[in-house]
Amino acid sequence: MRAITITEDHRLQLSDIPEPVPADGEILVDVVATGVNRADLAQTAGHYPPPPGASEIPGLEVSGRRRDTGEEVVALLAGGGYAEVVAVPEAQVLPAPSALDLHDAAGLIEVAATVVSNLVIEADLRPGGRTDNPWPRLQGEPAPGPQTLLVHGGTGGIGSFAIQFAHALGARALTTVGSDDAVRTAQELGADLAWNRHTTDVPAAVGEAGGADVILDVVGGPTLRDNVGMLREHGRLVVIGTIGGPRGELDLGALMGRRARVIGTTLRSRPVAEKHLIVQLTRELVWPMLEDGSVRLPVQARLPLADAEKAHQILKDGGHLGKVILDVRD
Repeated sequence: MRAITITEDHRLQLSDIPEPVPADGEILVDVVATGVNRADLAQTAGHYPPPPGASEIPGLEVSGRRRDTGEEVVALLAGGGYAEVVAVPEAQVLPAPSALDLHDAAGLIEVAATVVSNLVIEADLRPGGRTDNPWPRLQGEPAPGPQTLLVHGGTGGIGSFAIQFAHALGARALTTVGSDDAVRTAQELGADLAWNRHTTDVPAAVGEAGGADVILDVVGGPTLRDNVGMLREHGRLVVIGTIGGPRGELDLGALMGRRARVIGTTLRSRPVAEKHLIVQLTRELVWPMLEDGSVRLPVQARLPLADAEKAHQILKDGGHLGKVILDVRD
């Protein structure tokens, strides 16, 4: 089969390699297309190796057809997506949503599962605010109501989806972006407020907007102190990336004073059983949103598999809207 492999000097090359052999509990999927994610760039650069036992081929999500039944599916992977065939645990496979073209659906499951697992499971973002607090409301504490989400990088793959998802849940969505044009794009996606991070004092702007109950951050260390400062009481900061670096300064006094939490998560290395629960919840929440049009999947570019280097360069350059897709089959 054709696949993209990583060379010793961290380049991507089209290679001819044997098809994978499925292990117990796995099925083969004939890949139609694969989504490109920043994790793929980090792996290519040698900074994000796959979990033990996973394929060394990059690619965390695909669309295609089950070889055993022919059903059109999407699959969440720990690696191996940049190839004509993948072996994947059946528990991580879902029927492809009918609302999307099968090629475009390749860019859905990793971003949707990331958003659902982090906003709903980890940060407890839900319609009407948090309802699971067993303690009586303290005097002066605001009544439960719609929560406010702050997303950094609101026009990227994760950000563009998170804004729409939060809006569909009834939450208030704030975001930072990299240009004035991106501000308008984020507002079209459903952001209630959006700021150009290069020309705005973001902590001050978020403070004027009332702060955030949940912050979804892909930048990492450099934004840690400001993020904690922008949280409301009982706020949750969910860190899912370290584009800006892995280390930052944490103001423990501010964290404690807000009774807030900092949560760090990854999706790729989770056990199959956890991924199964996440993809099932993703289907339950997101597929209806796709059907009624409250959420869409912006696609910046679709390129042939052989142009994987060009696809990575689009993400490196930044300024794109949504996902980049590699077409594996016509």
